[in-house]
Amino acid sequence: MAVVGALVALTKPRIIELLLVTTVPTMLLAQRGLPSLKLVLVTLIGGTLAAGSANTINCYLDRDIDALMKRTSRRPLVNKQGIIKPAAALIWGITLGAAATLLLGLLANWLAASLADAAILFYVFVYTLLLKRRSSANIVIGGAAGCFPVLVGWAAVKGTIAVPAIVLFAVIFLWTPPHFWALAMKFKDDYARANVPMLPVVASPVQVTRKIVGYSYAMVAATLALAPYAGWLYTAVAAGLGAWFLLEAHRLNAQVTRMNAAPAIPTPAICVSVAGVSVAGVSVAGVSVAGAPAGGDEAPPRAFPMRLFHLSIAYLTLLFAAVAVCALLPVGHW
Repeated sequence: MAVVGALVALTKPRIIELLLVTTVPTMLLAQRGLPSLKLVLVTLIGGTLAAGSANTINCYLDRDIDALMKRTSRRPLVNKQGIIKPAAALIWGITLGAAATLLLGLLANWLAASLADAAILFYVFVYTLLLKRRSSANIVIGGAAGCFPVLVGWAAVKGTIAVPAIVLFAVIFLWTPPHFWALAMKFKDDYARANVPMLPVVASPVQVTRKIVGYSYAMVAATLALAPYAGWLYTAVAAGLGAWFLLEAHRLNAQVTRMNAAPAIPTPAICVSVAGVSVAGVSVAGVSVAGAPAGGDEAPPRAFPMRLFHLSIAYLTLLFAAVAVCALLPVGHW
């Protein structure tokens, strides 16, 4: 069972869940209703296998830097834990990719299979091998790999790629940087320790949050570009969700800006002599010492990037839920 658990962990199931959230609504929009249950299951299973393949190969290639970061230090290939050997993990990843190709090709269509393969290759060669350790644009460009599920879902239904699928691709492409940079702000030291040039490592916090705000506006604009295809009800929901996201992005930027503008507060060690004995870092007779704010002084402002990170997941889930519901409802269209 330990081996099975390790093999599943290599596929990063939590990431796969988010990818699949975007697939089914896209299929509903393409069909303008419910596709066959068989096609939905084939596409979901094929997409799961393809994403699992890419993630497993990523774990194989990044096992050296995963060992340096606390967030990834418990992955199965880290620190020679012995449950799964690296060669076995690589074979597992390739096998998953081959299974995804055959399943989608034979039971959906070969365009869907080819797009799934393109996602695997892009994630492995463009993001993991080419960009991740070399460029702060790694997640901007490499994040395109996570956009392919909407193309796969649309192609599975229609056998072609159309404008609505490209718009949804753009939505996820523009959503990825704010989502991931918020996470990277939290784990900046991890990435710095592994010498991975994520934007929060190489740029100031203010620069990062300004870029988050900029990408957020572009993302919301992309969601509204789907309006002619998804209807007025979707448009209203997308506008409301977009306003919510922009509010939170601006809030994070404001927090970071205040932190940047706040003067540094010196915190010298304070010694208090009591009966001839020097006592450092204690509170005596109501006197605050050891650098603690005294007399009710306000603590320095703090930024909370993980708030935006978690909100971004909820945002994308609700947005695609709106796509799905509006595709099924007999009302809400232009």
